[in-house]
Amino acid sequence: MLNGLRLQDNGIPIYVQLRDQILAAIGRGSLARGAQLPTMRQVAVALSIDLNTVQRAYAELERQGVLTTVRGRGSFVADVPRAPRSKRKDTQDFAFKIAAQAQAQGIALGDLAAALLELAKDTP
Repeated sequence: MLNGLRLQDNGIPIYVQLRDQILAAIGRGSLARGAQLPTMRQVAVALSIDLNTVQRAYAELERQGVLTTVRGRGSFVADVPRAPRSKRKDTQDFAFKIAAQAQAQGIALGDLAAALLELAKDTP
């Protein structure tokens, strides 16, 4: 996973870039449920960034229910997603968030929708 991480000097905070790349790896299936992530220190050294930046990205992913941290063992992709309050509302809220992020990066919503449909076709 470390080889696939790339940071850009594009005005987006480093922890956000790191968080989004981990989410993308999970979405692509590169990181399966239960997979162990590199330690925060390994990521910090590999990317030559501050350890606190990596901790912030991992903590945010843990708050979102994407990662679980086991003291003394490491961080893992969550096995079971948290139970949604309302699946439709959660899905809609998530779609709004992703749409806003895509637009902020200059990605047309039609292109995003097409990419998501393609991803859905490839996912069992």
